[in-house]
Amino acid sequence: MRYTLSESRCEEVSVCCGFSGFLTDRSRTLAINPMRTAVRFPIKLALKVKTSTGMLDATTDNISANGILFTGFELPKVDARIEFTIRMPAAVMGTPEDVSIHCVGRVVRHQLHDGETQAAAIIDEYCLRV
Repeated sequence: MRYTLSESRCEEVSVCCGFSGFLTDRSRTLAINPMRTAVRFPIKLALKVKTSTGMLDATTDNISANGILFTGFELPKVDARIEFTIRMPAAVMGTPEDVSIHCVGRVVRHQLHDGETQAAAIIDEYCLRV
């Protein structure tokens, strides 16, 4: 399954190899009140973050249905729109196979933790591929 972005949503453009997927547009409520409302999973996974200025390498620190905290040498600016696809291990997801999640979001803050620079991003939209 490949994805492309329109102005405000992720669209499935092709399905192959028996994969199925679905699309979810997240509410913009978090833009007004970004309080944590979902369980965060502390997990370290390699991440490639797409920004308007190019691709950045990062590592996840934790992830939830609402957002992600990641560490990287170079980070997108606060308020930057980002895109990334993350492959969640089957053991974490409780599924027989790994699950790919394509996310679109925006960086809401930077912080320094144990000498590492981190960025927190809200996930506005996501697409799952099982």
